[in-house]
Amino acid sequence: MTVLDSAPLDVLDAYRTCEFVTLGRDGTPLAWPTAVRRRENGTLLLTTSLAFAQKALNIRRDGRVALLFSDPTGSGLTDPPHLFVGGRAECPDDIRTGPQDLEDYWRMLFERQPHSRAYLSRPMRRLMDWYYLRLVITVTPEQLTVRSTARPPLPEAPAASGPQPLGADRLACYDTAVLAARDASGAPVLARTRPVPTADGFAVRPPDGCAVTPGPASLLVHRHDERINAMRNALVRGTLTRTGDGWLLLPEKLLEPMGSGRPTDAIRVLRGTQRATDRYLERRGLARPPVQWDRFRALAAPTARSGPAPLENVMRSPHH
Repeated sequence: MTVLDSAPLDVLDAYRTCEFVTLGRDGTPLAWPTAVRRRENGTLLLTTSLAFAQKALNIRRDGRVALLFSDPTGSGLTDPPHLFVGGRAECPDDIRTGPQDLEDYWRMLFERQPHSRAYLSRPMRRLMDWYYLRLVITVTPEQLTVRSTARPPLPEAPAASGPQPLGADRLACYDTAVLAARDASGAPVLARTRPVPTADGFAVRPPDGCAVTPGPASLLVHRHDERINAMRNALVRGTLTRTGDGWLLLPEKLLEPMGSGRPTDAIRVLRGTQRATDRYLERRGLARPPVQWDRFRALAAPTARSGPAPLENVMRSPHH
């Protein structure tokens, strides 16, 4: 028996993305959207490229993680329940350069995100080799909570009438946001909320049964289309405090790793991914390993119909 045996597995498998949270060096829960593959043994498989290896580094320091399946875009499901999974993760420092032992995972990505197949074309290889240099994350679930999809209630707090808190303009573009906080044991928790910008920060109201504690926390917003394209995401990190009967997140920093929509974002982010990949390898005294392009192309071939992807699409993938 595994924790996921009691989950609606057809629903979990249908979700195209989920929110995945790890604990940063200072204990801040940092959540980002990602793609997940369920294994028959009850574990969950994720990967991260060397360019976005912070998730891996966090896990090696503290293996407590959580996932929330709460955005059904592209799943074909109508009002599915939200699935919260808490557990522990492992991420060995074994750089994968090909799809071996991960065929089902990569096949899922190529099928669900068709434009990603274009990264395998020769014109894109020099730009996108970092995308295929991956670290494998395995999550062993220890807790499962099935939540209603009812619209989260608004916190009882007066909205800001003057200057807005940091990140308010980003959060205002979304109906809900995902609160990443910690429970009494220090483990990360995730929940959909409707943050209200106030004079001091963002009032939030976690759902019943989601016990959070004061401390470092963050708010994630993200979206993608039916084919996991046109991805946007932003994270407001700060401190969660108790205010009477409610909660307030005091923002300290706004993170937009994939840019904010400016025309120059794609080039800037692409350069950043190359530099981040180089740093990861240099710190370990490793040469840049060659990607096994032929193996990836063979796996993508049965459904490959895409030409070279525009640069702006290259930088909008949720499964870094």
